Amino acid sequence: RKALESQGRAPVSITLDGYAASHRAVRELPAQSSRWNDTRLRSSKYLNNMIEQDHRGVKSRINPMLGFKVFDRAAVTIAGVELLHRIRKGQFNLGRLRLRGQAAPAVWNAVLAA
Repeated sequence: RKALESQGRAPVSITLDGYAASHRAVRELPAQSSRWNDTRLRSSKYLNNMIEQDHRGVKSRINPMLGFKVFDRAAVTIAGVELLHRIRKGQFNLGRLRLRGQAAPAVWNAVLAA
């Protein structure tokens, strides 16, 4: 539903792992809107692996803490990890900060200060 709202059209295909609840939820979407009729549902534990790998950064920080005790701390930690991923992938606009070619710690400190 979120993809339909933000993009204005349903995705061409949705790739899910073997979790049955996700498959059921996607199969129920055409009943809510006819725009979902052409969306192809496929199942593969390997095609979704890139997305699942993004969770590793969060899990490596959560495991020693035995989980989050306060929701706000969870939100801040996850936002920081996501920001770091965006910087690494070049999805964060560093142009106005004039940091192209800088080392990661310098970029990170400048982004947090901005």
